[in-house]
Amino acid sequence: MEAHGRTPNRRTLLRSGALIATASLGAAATGAAHATDTNSTGKRRRRAAADYPPTHWIPASSSNYRVSDRPTSYPIEFVVIHVTQETFQDAMKIFQDPAKQVSAHYMVASADGYIGQFVREKDVAWHAGNTDYNNRSIGIEHEGWVDQPEWFTDELYASSAALTAAVCDRFAIPKDRAHIIGHSEVPGADHTDPGPLWDWDRYIDLVNGV
Repeated sequence: MEAHGRTPNRRTLLRSGALIATASLGAAATGAAHATDTNSTGKRRRRAAADYPPTHWIPASSSNYRVSDRPTSYPIEFVVIHVTQETFQDAMKIFQDPAKQVSAHYMVASADGYIGQFVREKDVAWHAGNTDYNNRSIGIEHEGWVDQPEWFTDELYASSAALTAAVCDRFAIPKDRAHIIGHSEVPGADHTDPGPLWDWDRYIDLVNGV
């Protein structure tokens, strides 16, 4: 998602985190209301939680991804790193708008590393602009703008790297730059994210626990 941005100050970043937390409380309340159902014997059962435990489930519109059964239907071989070019809240609205035809599996907030999950890992999110790569990857968005590295906070890097490490462990994806790639590196991509200011050396070290 590429758009014109603005330069944030600390208050803006903290306010962003606070608003996300407020939104997540609403999502959590909704999730709690639907977290259980009743089977034919009258017993209660829990529905599946988010794929990565520290995330909050904030479902994208069902019009913005494809239901699948990965890795049975397609092997998961890549993690694709994105930058939203939007605030977390605005990107969230885009994922929930059925007319947008776009989504990612996860999004990481700048202020505190909060992670929202929008699409289940088994399903195909529409994030890479390439059907083959969509089928075989997990997409992670990061709140911010490619030309404003102040959005790439320590909290964002650490939280995202832990998420990527967990995804790689789950699907036996090598933790290297051949398999953890930027949106701009997807064949046929017309996006520039995460851009030249994204610290790949630092990120891959964090993913590998260095």
